[in-house]
Amino acid sequence: LSQLPGWSVRPDGSIVIATGNDDALGLYRCTPYNSYGTAGESRPTRVLLKDPPAFTVRPKEEYFQEVGRELVIPCVAHGDPPPTITWLKVGSVGKSSAQVDGNSSLVLHPLIKEQHGVWECTATNQVASVTTATSVHVLGTSPHAVTNVSVLPLLRAANISWEPGFDGGYFQRFSVWYTPLARYPPRAHHDWVSLSVPAGAQHLLVENLQPDTSYQFSVLAQNKLGSGPFSQIVTSVPRGFPVTTVPPEPPAMTVHVFLSPPRALTANETMRGVLLRWDPPARASVALSGYALELRQDKGGWEVLERSIPGTDTQVLVPGLIKDAFYEFRLVAFAGSYISDPSNTVNVSTAGMEVYPSRTQLPELLPQPVLAGVIGGICFLSVAIIFSTMAACIMNRRRAARVRKRRQDPPLVFSP
Repeated sequence: LSQLPGWSVRPDGSIVIATGNDDALGLYRCTPYNSYGTAGESRPTRVLLKDPPAFTVRPKEEYFQEVGRELVIPCVAHGDPPPTITWLKVGSVGKSSAQVDGNSSLVLHPLIKEQHGVWECTATNQVASVTTATSVHVLGTSPHAVTNVSVLPLLRAANISWEPGFDGGYFQRFSVWYTPLARYPPRAHHDWVSLSVPAGAQHLLVENLQPDTSYQFSVLAQNKLGSGPFSQIVTSVPRGFPVTTVPPEPPAMTVHVFLSPPRALTANETMRGVLLRWDPPARASVALSGYALELRQDKGGWEVLERSIPGTDTQVLVPGLIKDAFYEFRLVAFAGSYISDPSNTVNVSTAGMEVYPSRTQLPELLPQPVLAGVIGGICFLSVAIIFSTMAACIMNRRRAARVRKRRQDPPLVFSP
């Protein structure tokens, strides 16, 4: 072994080959021995040289494509033995809807909002695994949720900061929503206060807060296509005025939830749409104020579909769903200043359905421009009918007056 550079023997008898080359190829046997001799050679083992995977075609760092279109991302690697190519979306849960063609390229068709993010291409054989990544940006969608929301408690105020999510290809604005957990005096729920954030800013100072009171904060992103999902709710306690000495920082508060989630959520398909039914929460410390309905499509992110369902309702109709899609629904309950955990999730598949509108909306959510047009048309029609009726009455009165005048006038007599 001394004649082979990079070869050595460990104390346990193993051979270490620092650099593999053609000299290492062949059959090897090991013969253990001591002062009493040996029991014989081991069975032979063969050393083969194999190549780890190496990429010959890598995906670009970023891809931008409109929602609903097709996006093909190449990824090719070689090795000995030939490697297997797999694709995975970073952070995804469950099976992805993406496909891989015969050339190991990632095929996203049709491209949907939930496929936005980082994708990894991994080449694997018996020797090793190598990975490369690319970012997919889906254009023409509502904004994605903001991340890393932090709240800095100040004197009767709080400074909220965040990191924006992808804007969907359009300019996005933000609004900060907050509500106290203890109210002075007690008020009904749904009095979350929203503050607009100046364009381009990623932080906002919320002032005039009650000291030593727990507040919940959330951030909402919006663009011209609509609103994205709310961010994660963060709880914080603004500081009060010091009395004599500076008090120590308050310990982290654990907010006890006094509201259990809605129960037994079920979904039934009807001729008018999907009918959701549920039972009210089993435990609530104050009167139930209402519900919010959330949905997600094809294992994507959760979004708020309707946030003002009355607390007395135990069912809601969802008439408009996209055809050949998979939906999940869940409910959260509001009572006083508390928000429950989500209810159980129900699954609805629209595969094989006949007709569905292109977008989902509840019956009462008629857009304001359409509602204004309908009301204007009804008013115009009503005025036209009134004028027509008045004109007909006037004409009838004049005709009747002429007839009475003819009857009262003496007849004319002509002599020959």
